[in-house]
Amino acid sequence: MLSSIPPPLALVTGASTGIGFELAREFAEHDFDVVLVADEPEVVDAAHRLSRPGSRVVGVRADLTVPAEVEALVARVGEMGALTALALNAGAGVGGEFTEESTVDEQLAVVDLNVRSTVHLAKSLVPGMLGRAHGRVLFTSSIAALAPGPYQSVYNASKSFVQSFAKALRAEVANTGVTVTSLMPGPTDTAFFRRSGQLDTPIGAGPKVDPAEVARAGFAAMMAGRAQVVTGSLLVKAQVLLGRVLPDRVLVAAHKLLTRPRVSGGGRGAGRA
Repeated sequence: MLSSIPPPLALVTGASTGIGFELAREFAEHDFDVVLVADEPEVVDAAHRLSRPGSRVVGVRADLTVPAEVEALVARVGEMGALTALALNAGAGVGGEFTEESTVDEQLAVVDLNVRSTVHLAKSLVPGMLGRAHGRVLFTSSIAALAPGPYQSVYNASKSFVQSFAKALRAEVANTGVTVTSLMPGPTDTAFFRRSGQLDTPIGAGPKVDPAEVARAGFAAMMAGRAQVVTGSLLVKAQVLLGRVLPDRVLVAAHKLLTRPRVSGGGRGAGRA
C-alpha cells in the first residue's frame, strides 16, 4: 500500500544562483518538495533544473523588499502544504564608501532584503512549525557579522542583525521540536562580489569556496539541529575565533584592508548575494 504521507516541504530564498541554488539542490536530492524564490526570472529555470520525478520543485519570482510580495509568497507556500524547512538565504550588499558611492535607496534596499524580509518571513512561517512541533530553520549569516565593515558598512551591520536574531530565536524555540541554525560563510564563489562592485578589492579578487560546499555544510548542520556552522578555509575559521576576542578597532582595521577598492571609485555597486 502506497504511503499517503506527503514529502517534506522546504522554502529557499535567494535561490536562483549561488548558495541558495545549491541549498535548493540539497533539499531536492533529499526528497523534499522545494519552493525556490528570487527576484530574477532565472529562478523558474533553476527550479526546472532541479525537478525530479515524484517531487514538486517550484520557482517563484518575488521581490522580498516589497512586503506585499512577501505576504503573497507566504500564502503560496501555505497552499502547497505544511512547511518543514525554511532557508532564509536571500541577501544583498553595496560596496564602496557609504557617504560617497551609493544612494540611500540602494542602502535601504539592503536593509529591506537582509533584515526586514528575514524578520517578515520568520514571523509568518516559524509559528506554524511551532504549532506542529517540528521544523528546521537556516539563516544565512556571514563571517561579516563579526566585525564592523568599512566599504560594506550596511551589509556587515545587516549580517550582524541576522546572526543575533538567529541566536535569539534559537533560544526561544529550544525544546519545541524546531531548531534554528546560522550558516556563516567566508568568501564564496558567487555573483555577490561582482554585483556589489567589489571585484577590485583584495577580498573580491581573493580565493573563494565553492557554493555547493557551503550549501552541503549548511544543510547538514540544519538537519542535525546545530546552532552554527562556519564555512571556508582554516584562515576564515581562525578569523571567527579571533573575532570573539579582538577589539573592534583591530577588526575594523583588518576588514578595511580586505574591502578597500584598489582603484579609486572601484567599490561602487550594489547587488544580490
